[in-house]
Amino acid sequence: MKDSSKEIVALIGNPNSGKSSLFNILTGLRQQVGNFPGVTVDKKIGSTNLGNNYFVDVIDLPGAYSLYPNSSDEKIVVEILSNPENPNYPDLIIYVLDIMNIERHMLLATQLIDLKIPLIIVLNMTDIADKAGVKYEEDLLEKKLGVKVIPISCREERNIDILKATAFERLKNAKKNDAPTFYKFSNIDQRTIDNLKPYLHEDNDYRTLLIAHHHQWLKNKTAAERINIKNIVAQTNFESLKSQIAETMGRFSKFVPYIHQIQSDKNSGKPSVTDRIDNVITHRFFGPLIFFSIMLLVFQLIFSWSEYPMEWIEKAFAWGGNTLQEVLPESWFTRLLSEGIIAGLGGIMVFIPQITFLFLLVSILEEIGYMSRAVFMFDKILQKFGLNGRSIVALVSSGACAIPAIMSTRTISNRRERLITIMITPLISCSARIPVYTVLIGFIVPAGSYMGFNQQGLAFMGIYLLSIIAALGSAFVFNLILKKEDESYLMMELPIYKAPIWKNILFNVKEKVLTFIIEAGKVIFVISIILWCLASYGPKEKMAAAEIQATEIANERSLNEIETLQLIASLKKENSFVGHLGKFIEPAISPLGFDWKIGIALITSFAAREVFVGTIATIYSIDGTEDEGTIRERMAAEVNPITGNPVYGFATSFSLLIFYVFAMQCMSTLAITKRETKSWKWPIIQFAYMSVLAYFGSLIIFQLFS
Repeated sequence: MKDSSKEIVALIGNPNSGKSSLFNILTGLRQQVGNFPGVTVDKKIGSTNLGNNYFVDVIDLPGAYSLYPNSSDEKIVVEILSNPENPNYPDLIIYVLDIMNIERHMLLATQLIDLKIPLIIVLNMTDIADKAGVKYEEDLLEKKLGVKVIPISCREERNIDILKATAFERLKNAKKNDAPTFYKFSNIDQRTIDNLKPYLHEDNDYRTLLIAHHHQWLKNKTAAERINIKNIVAQTNFESLKSQIAETMGRFSKFVPYIHQIQSDKNSGKPSVTDRIDNVITHRFFGPLIFFSIMLLVFQLIFSWSEYPMEWIEKAFAWGGNTLQEVLPESWFTRLLSEGIIAGLGGIMVFIPQITFLFLLVSILEEIGYMSRAVFMFDKILQKFGLNGRSIVALVSSGACAIPAIMSTRTISNRRERLITIMITPLISCSARIPVYTVLIGFIVPAGSYMGFNQQGLAFMGIYLLSIIAALGSAFVFNLILKKEDESYLMMELPIYKAPIWKNILFNVKEKVLTFIIEAGKVIFVISIILWCLASYGPKEKMAAAEIQATEIANERSLNEIETLQLIASLKKENSFVGHLGKFIEPAISPLGFDWKIGIALITSFAAREVFVGTIATIYSIDGTEDEGTIRERMAAEVNPITGNPVYGFATSFSLLIFYVFAMQCMSTLAITKRETKSWKWPIIQFAYMSVLAYFGSLIIFQLFS
């Protein structure tokens, strides 16, 4: 039930209308992000003072083109506006209309008028219109529509005070929307409305018509109610699609003449600056080249800018762990804090700079209007794999880290296409795999050059190409398996190019980074504790025997104190619960060429893929450094005690490399998948299918080359 004592102002508008910019201006830091009940669509709600300490809640509803939805986002808007009992049902609507695209934005405006909810229309981007020489007469439009029309500029925060005062007046006086009904219903529509209204106890004709159109999926209707509505509607020979087309055409034919009266453009007929840029940016040949060049620059900046902050974070967590060990008395709790919780959280928080810079740069590209062009260019190709043009952003982003890449899929409105994108994104090789690749490629590809190219560098390129092929292939399979709920097609508006609004960018980056820290951090916190406990403890007798054995070996080899401690840690880890788990899974992984030590590394690297290198270093009791050259030398010297062959021969190294290309060895990625899908079902499926790919890929490689 809606809380009638709490007034809600809803911001509604087409995508790219500037609606979210207005939300940020009105609410500032007084905002929070959640989800609409039962769905993964973000709900932004905040508080604003309309004057005289008159505070109201402002809700930023998802972008919509009309009340005949083609995406889950648009369905949220219809779900709310068709049900006055919905807790998010607004007391006032502020409709944000882009003055530069007024004709396309007027359809939804006239639909909102007919719902009779108190309404204010704001004409946004008037600063751009002024510079472009576009004239508009808001008074004439106000007279034609019968609702208050206010020209604003979110970039310059023009007339925001007037908007607040007008909203205050409408809510304070509790005025109804007394604008005349804009659209005259057809005879069949009207008969359907008249038949349904008594059953629905509805007092608004247009809301009744929307229920007739959408009753099959509206969540506020029970199965019995849907059947009754269907039977009532059938009596009037109501055809939903035909009615929608007729209404849309009827509305356009009525408001287009208004637009010609209220708007004029002195540059009409001349190609705009946006059109001239698009002739190059979206060119069939040059467009993709420009896109990949921009993405290359983006990731170069991400890695170069984040290098030092990541190093500072790593040092800060290392300092924190060491300080705790020095300050607190030696105990299991101290080790849990320093080696478990701090180390676990540090392993994921180190990605914050990359995530911050990635979203900063992508947000800038979105704000200026470029990312919409990239989506448009690649949509047709990706559709063949069950993906969406917007998937290109996630797939490219995953080259840095799958976590922000999965978070970026929120821009994909089609639930099925978004799910497929989430499921395949971790297959793209990320930066966390690089330490593993570096070590293993050295055992597979000899140093040297081929046709002037570094051979090991070519191997790196081949690995990334393999990951892309695997991702697209998996998408193709998911496309065949997952049921198509709605016919998918890309409908979007290409906004004009404009300078970014930095306040929007900072809000966007802040929101996504905080989401990453809080949501992923909670899951990682728990899993880090579990992993530490399993690696630190084992059967008492075996752990004690391991320590005695390590001490005896150290005395025989005349090891120094540090080497002795490392050997003790190594043997105790072998006899810990994780070590027993490694021994337990050894029969399963031995066909891949892996021994129990590699098994432990596979388990511990689930915390993060790069942990594989550190785990191998610990198990082999190296001198405490994580120098990859030393690790390679020690790994190269490791011999199978039964066969006498090198453990890391060509076949085993190649098999292990393929395993890490395909395997889901990242608990934080699973945590984000769970967060974005609101279910453990999909991360479990994601982990399972990637593990199967990794296992059988490794099995085939090892059996072929051993």
